[in-house]
Amino acid sequence: MKKKLDESLIYEILSVVEEIPEGRVASYGQIARLIGRDRNARLVGRALSLSRFFGNYPCHRVVNRAGRLAPNFPEQRERLLAEGVLFKGNGCVDMEKYQWDC
Repeated sequence: MKKKLDESLIYEILSVVEEIPEGRVASYGQIARLIGRDRNARLVGRALSLSRFFGNYPCHRVVNRAGRLAPNFPEQRERLLAEGVLFKGNGCVDMEKYQWDC
């Protein structure tokens, strides 16, 4: 069953993203769990790809569960570095150190 991505759901996802503190990151799956859709990490990613149409949200603070950055978001790394988030040698965020504890 394909999950419907409507405006209401996008705003629900973005409201969680808005709560991620500066200098912290959350995973797509973590956000999905917070909105009660445990298995919809990809849906979160799809909503974040549309966020520019809904306002200014700190989507750069969302990474995958391994700390990998979004492939089509070149300024994500610079924004996280500016907030004090450091990266491991493999280029991923250190999730043990920087993951948002919500």
